[in-house]
Amino acid sequence: MKDNLENRIKELANQFDIAEPSIGHFDRFEAKLSQKEDRKVIQWNPNTWKWLTVAASVLLLVGFWFGNYSAKAGMELADISPEMEETQTFFMASIQKEVEKINLQRNENNAEIIDDAFAQLKTLESKYDELTIELEDTSEDKRIIYAMIANFQQRIEVLEHLLEQLEEIKIINSELNAA
Repeated sequence: MKDNLENRIKELANQFDIAEPSIGHFDRFEAKLSQKEDRKVIQWNPNTWKWLTVAASVLLLVGFWFGNYSAKAGMELADISPEMEETQTFFMASIQKEVEKINLQRNENNAEIIDDAFAQLKTLESKYDELTIELEDTSEDKRIIYAMIANFQQRIEVLEHLLEQLEEIKIINSELNAA
């Protein structure tokens, strides 16, 4: 290999550019650069910010859409049958209704408890997403379908328990305020 390289260098020896620039070349080059810098004053247009914010918003939306699209790679209950679609719709509506009730009761006294419960919900949702992928891989295994339904039930139980705790906190606070 070394011999090949040496031979190639010898073959191309007359073709190398070995000429040096004339005296004062670097000074002339620097003078031209400084002239261009003096002429080139950047004019900042106030509308540029508007375009940048619009472009950033579009990029965020596309990224968000792509992230959600790629995360939903599995098979939902609704994809199995119309009955399972009804089941999934029922559970999702129930969960959404409970979350709305909880968000209406949120205040500084119970925010930490609500955040903890929502963290549990996120964990259950990520397990559900794993189940959707397993369901797609195992071609509608009944055990996975039951596990998905149980996951929905667990989410509703977490929310119902949270609502009970919020009610207890409300009663305790009203008793403390009355005393």
